[in-house]
Amino acid sequence: MLKGVAILLVFQSIGEVVAHFTRGVVPGPVLGMVLLLVVLVARKKIEPAIAQAADGLLANLSVFFIPAAVGVMLYASSLQQSVLAWTLAIILSTIAAISTTALCLRFLLKRTENSGNKSP
Repeated sequence: MLKGVAILLVFQSIGEVVAHFTRGVVPGPVLGMVLLLVVLVARKKIEPAIAQAADGLLANLSVFFIPAAVGVMLYASSLQQSVLAWTLAIILSTIAAISTTALCLRFLLKRTENSGNKSP
């Protein structure tokens, strides 16, 4: 698992370097994740060490929300001033996320059905 975490951190670091030098609006970890995706798609296989590290991180994903929850509690009085805006943003972003997921699923299902109907 250590090798997999090291690989993930290398890609995150590369993303940070790219973000620093390009001064873009995309954060470094996101660039690193996209770069990792490109490499994995190009290789057409996932190295077991990366899969093991990713599974370990996903299994403990809830731990990563603790700092955010502490921040919300710390700034609760400030957040109360804009509770309507926060509520609206949460509702609209949830609707947007569910709609986008549904549309992508519909597209992929149609694509899968169409590729299954073709005879060789």
